[in-house]
Amino acid sequence: MKTFPQPGVLTLLASIVITCLLLFLFQKMIWFVVPFLLALMLCYCLRPAVSFLMVRGMSHEAAASAVWLLLQITAVVALIAGAFWAMAEAGAWRGDFSHYVSGGQNLIVNSIALIEKKVPPLQEMNLSAQAEQWLGQSSDRFIEKNLLPLTLLALKWLPSILLVPYLAYFMLIDAGRLKKYLIKSVPNAFFERALLLFSRLDESLQSYFQGLLQLTLLDAFFLALGLAALGIHHAIWLGLVTAMLAWIPYIGSLFGAILVVIIAATDFPEKAGVAYACLALFAGVRILDDLVFLPLTIGRKLHFHPVLSVLMLFLGATVAGTTGLVLVLPLFGVVAVVSESVAQVINDPKLKARYKVSRQLAVVAVSKSLQ
Repeated sequence: MKTFPQPGVLTLLASIVITCLLLFLFQKMIWFVVPFLLALMLCYCLRPAVSFLMVRGMSHEAAASAVWLLLQITAVVALIAGAFWAMAEAGAWRGDFSHYVSGGQNLIVNSIALIEKKVPPLQEMNLSAQAEQWLGQSSDRFIEKNLLPLTLLALKWLPSILLVPYLAYFMLIDAGRLKKYLIKSVPNAFFERALLLFSRLDESLQSYFQGLLQLTLLDAFFLALGLAALGIHHAIWLGLVTAMLAWIPYIGSLFGAILVVIIAATDFPEKAGVAYACLALFAGVRILDDLVFLPLTIGRKLHFHPVLSVLMLFLGATVAGTTGLVLVLPLFGVVAVVSESVAQVINDPKLKARYKVSRQLAVVAVSKSLQ
């Protein structure tokens, strides 16, 4: 495995501080950061296909355009098919939604009743009856209260999501051109360092997405295996969906766990232990993620120490909440590479001397041209 020199303490602290400041800034412009990140992920996913066509003799622009066009056609066909399928199943979904909501309510009420039996003083409070009444009222008003806000939220994010294919296309087409443009602005004394910096930035981002894919596959495998062992239907699909929800650390896993627990409580109404086992399964996979899987996949791909990976997740959540959880590791990887490169330039006397000499030669050349 290719190794890089480890940054010093001051460089590492500067990287952490800069990452936290950028997270705070990105939280204020999340409407642009999310589509940019999705477009970047899509670009790295499509890059192998572009390279394959280029090896077969196509130009870079033609290959990128062909891959992007094929992706758009596939997306449009899938969207149209999904829309027709959703309209055909809309009535059944509404009934299924009410059915599974009732299953989740019964689990909560039965769990509270079980606790009351184990703790006699709680029986006088009649918590199970109060919970049943409150849940019934809340579920009846849930759609009426949240349908309009959810619709407005979707419309608010629609323009940002539509930016994703647009940004991904120009990333595929103009990434090399942008790199050359940026390198031209770098003084010749730092040309080699600039090339190394761009190479490491590209490798850092690609490594993050590879690590994220590995983490998703590990989560999906263990969740599907556990759900199948518990007898949950469609265990593979539920494992894959909940693993993808885990791209939003902690919160995504919580939503996935609630989804599966509700399904288990509805499909096995007389076996509350199955729902509790599903909850324990998600808690176990969550612990494995934080302590084993995440440091060994994303952390190793980005050359982070496992303790540093977990620390940055906590810092990201503290500074920017959910946004920080999602962005902290790729952002810290980029900032660490840039900070280390800048530190190497500052601490390299040969590079500084070369830059000083090049400036003096430029002044001499201008003086001669004016004579």
